[in-house]
Amino acid sequence: MAEIKFEKALERLQEIVETLENGNIDIENSLEYYEEGINLIKQCSSKLKKIENKIALLNEIHEDENEDEEPHDE
Repeated sequence: MAEIKFEKALERLQEIVETLENGNIDIENSLEYYEEGINLIKQCSSKLKKIENKIALLNEIHEDENEDEEPHDE
């Protein structure tokens, strides 16, 4: 499955959930939807983890810069 943008993946997940909750599809199609949903969840989780790591790194850099700028008592 090709990667798609996070927002599009969430939209597609919502469609899948609604379709599965509706219950008007056969078991084979339900399994295909479920599998697609699992793959989308994995992609979204991976993207979120990367974003969280980047934010943490940026926060560390910002904190380090602030420490360097603060006057030290001598």
